[in-house]
Amino acid sequence: MQYIGIKHDGGTWVAALSGERVFPLASVTDFWADAARWQEKAPAIITDPAGGGERELFTEVPLVPASARVICVGLNYRAHAAEGSYKDQELPSHPTLFGRWTASLSVGNVPVPVPGNEEGLDWEAEVAAYIGKRVESVDEATAEDAVFGYSTFNDITARRAQKLTSQWTLGKNGDFTGPLGPLVSRDEVGDLSDGLQVRTRVNGIEVQNGNTRDMIFSVPAIIALISQTFTLHPGDVIASGTPEGVGYARTPQWLLKAGDSVEVEIDKLGTLVTPIGDPSLRTRA
Repeated sequence: MQYIGIKHDGGTWVAALSGERVFPLASVTDFWADAARWQEKAPAIITDPAGGGERELFTEVPLVPASARVICVGLNYRAHAAEGSYKDQELPSHPTLFGRWTASLSVGNVPVPVPGNEEGLDWEAEVAAYIGKRVESVDEATAEDAVFGYSTFNDITARRAQKLTSQWTLGKNGDFTGPLGPLVSRDEVGDLSDGLQVRTRVNGIEVQNGNTRDMIFSVPAIIALISQTFTLHPGDVIASGTPEGVGYARTPQWLLKAGDSVEVEIDKLGTLVTPIGDPSLRTRA
């Protein structure tokens, strides 16, 4: 089953997606209060011939609650770590974690502005994992059961801002820089360790082509680590890191400019398209 967020009935709802038809299920708060129940109800709802509507008629929005934590993992693919901070060094013993605010999230086909003080923006194709149940102090063996599903994600980054200090928060929270694709339930995706191909194209040119088998830390391992320190709740998101091929590590450096289009394509999760715009688009934030 696939799910998207929509504007509906005066608020933000989670809807089931069947082809190009959208079937509103519940407010985002009600959905994440019992995601498993809504997953059970969704098949019956999408078979109602009188229900739903064409996708193009809905305004799509992120399907995470405003209270969600979005925890991102840096340098989590071996090849990407080697092209970045861990070139010719031992791999990290623990994942590098940083946060995104939900205000930075967006969806496909929404233009992302390049801040006026940046030469451009960088792409980072990622698999995002959505927490479906409360998680406190779990071990890795049981952590995967907490995952409700996965989606495409592009951790679009303002590199100048990111590299001002050792803390990455500023560069990772630009306006609209966290586009998410439709959420696909875990039963349809399977185990990431079996391998999903992760590709990025800029203006049709492939710039990233990696596989989730190259992850240093698995999603269950990341969830287990986080849960020892703070409790994860339904609707929280884990962005699991990006493969090699980012723009800043290239010679010469290649960054996204206004007029560019970036696509993230991940096996079983689909393709997420994001246009890049100029600073004037920040007036929407």
